[in-house]
Amino acid sequence: MVASAANARSAQPVVRTSDLTRSFNGFTAVSGIDLEVAPGTILGVVGPSGSGKTTTIRMLTGSLAPTRGEISVLGESPRSFSGRTRAQIGYMPQQFILYPDLTARENVDFVATLYGLLLFKRRRRSRQVLELLGLWPVANRQAGKLSGGERRRLELACALVHEPRLLILDEPTAGVDPMLRRTIWDEIHRLRDTGVTAIITTQYVTEAEEVDQVAVIAGGRVIAHDSPAGLRRSAMGGEIVEVETTGTFDASALADVPGFRNVRQTGLRTFEVLVDDAGEASAAMAESVLRAGGEIASVRELQPTFEEIFAAIVEQGGAGVPEDLSATAPAARSQEAGTR
Repeated sequence: MVASAANARSAQPVVRTSDLTRSFNGFTAVSGIDLEVAPGTILGVVGPSGSGKTTTIRMLTGSLAPTRGEISVLGESPRSFSGRTRAQIGYMPQQFILYPDLTARENVDFVATLYGLLLFKRRRRSRQVLELLGLWPVANRQAGKLSGGERRRLELACALVHEPRLLILDEPTAGVDPMLRRTIWDEIHRLRDTGVTAIITTQYVTEAEEVDQVAVIAGGRVIAHDSPAGLRRSAMGGEIVEVETTGTFDASALADVPGFRNVRQTGLRTFEVLVDDAGEASAAMAESVLRAGGEIASVRELQPTFEEIFAAIVEQGGAGVPEDLSATAPAARSQEAGTR
């Protein structure tokens, strides 16, 4: 990562919320959310449909006032953003809001005009973002005649065209094919490495691996907030090591070894152990197996899938495991954006 981004991360948070709460007619959609987002980092807000992700995003952008709590975005309250601050934010909403009668290029050019880009730079940036997102071949097609995936990409192009300091993207990869999804994340990483901060909501739990920090939201509450590696450890209670021995071995002989937890036999020559640190446990594992009359053929750390991690976190949070918390296509969204 470049030095400028690393230095930026030591500065004051770009986004800070305290006890952020929003209710609709007695229903609490978001409850007591405390978040801090450091400069030059990517925060992934992950949760099922109806969990409160979009309601939170709308409060961060100032389009929805909180019922209770405080928000600071780029040092200002979103409900009273100055024009200069708004110009530093790129926002991609969940619903398509561009002009269907304008072409893809005209939409991007129009947004660039709103942000004050002059003619030469405006045309250059419009082409850059359209090419980046695979839209240049349809640049002269009306937005209303684009496919659903193309419209999502067009909205992302509009959010990127003015090179914002803060990106707020509400499910930017929904309905996008896997190859282009990779391109989108590569661009987000590139922007992060230049010091851009990003807040991204998603229902694709595997995308948690793409971010620096993950906030898991369920039932309107943040039930976990950590790095992807930290989430693995907290969800599983440590790190899982898979051991294969050269001959038949009874893993129950290790049940009382200090630091080895949940020793589980998985085969005549294989077993799994939960430890605090997989790297540090390897030497102790070899010694313990040798004392018990065995010999290790291989040791490797098992990485649980993010589906398993998030299911465990949501269960620990007492919300139950939603059916649409998956790594595949998201479930149908609620018709009421305010209750997401």
